[in-house]
Amino acid sequence: MDGDSQDRTRMIAETLADKVITQTSDGVGGARNDGFHNAEAEIVATTDADCQPYPGWLEATLKGFDDDVVAVTGFLDPGDWGDITGAEKLAYETLFWLSNVLLVVLSVLGKYHLCGANSAFRKTTFLETGGYLPLAYADDTELYKRIKHKGRVKLLDDMIIHYSVRRIKKMGLPNYIRLVFKMEWDVSIMNRKPMKGGYARQTYE
Repeated sequence: MDGDSQDRTRMIAETLADKVITQTSDGVGGARNDGFHNAEAEIVATTDADCQPYPGWLEATLKGFDDDVVAVTGFLDPGDWGDITGAEKLAYETLFWLSNVLLVVLSVLGKYHLCGANSAFRKTTFLETGGYLPLAYADDTELYKRIKHKGRVKLLDDMIIHYSVRRIKKMGLPNYIRLVFKMEWDVSIMNRKPMKGGYARQTYE
C-alpha cells in the first residue's frame, strides 16, 4: 500500500511485492481498509511498513483461525535501535515486555488489543463490521469493540513482529507513554472517536 510517498518507496516495492496499491481512503486505518477491499484471500493480516515478521509468522497466524475465530493478534518485539544508548534500550525493552504481559492478562479476562502492526482478520467479518474508522489514533482499539461481537478473538504466542521503535524515539519515551494512556482512556474508557490529531503521519530523514 503506497500512501502517496514522495521518494522511491513505490518503485522499490513494485520489485518486491506482487501488487502495489495506491491509497485512496483517509489515514492509516483507511490504507488498511483499501488493502482489505483489494485482498483476494479470506484471511487478511495487517502490519506496518517498518515492521518485520518473525520466521513462521504467517503460518502461525493462519493456524490460529478455528471455525469460530474472526481475528487473531500477537506480540511485538522492539528493534531498529539505531544510535540508542544501552540505558534507553533497556527502557524500551522493559516497556514492550510489560505491554506483552498486559496483553496476556487482558486475554485471560477476555479482552484483546488488535494492534494494527500485528493482527489478522476474516475478510468477510472485517468488512461486515465496517473496518477501521478514520480516527486520529487508536482505530485498532476501537475496531475490537465492534468485531468482538462477531466471533472469537485469540492471542497467539507464536505470532510475533519485530517492531521499529523509531516513531517512539522521535516522539520521546515519556511523551509516547502519555499518548498511549490518553488514547486508551479516550477510546476504551470514554468511548470517544477522536477525529483530529497527527500521531499516525510523521516524516523521517
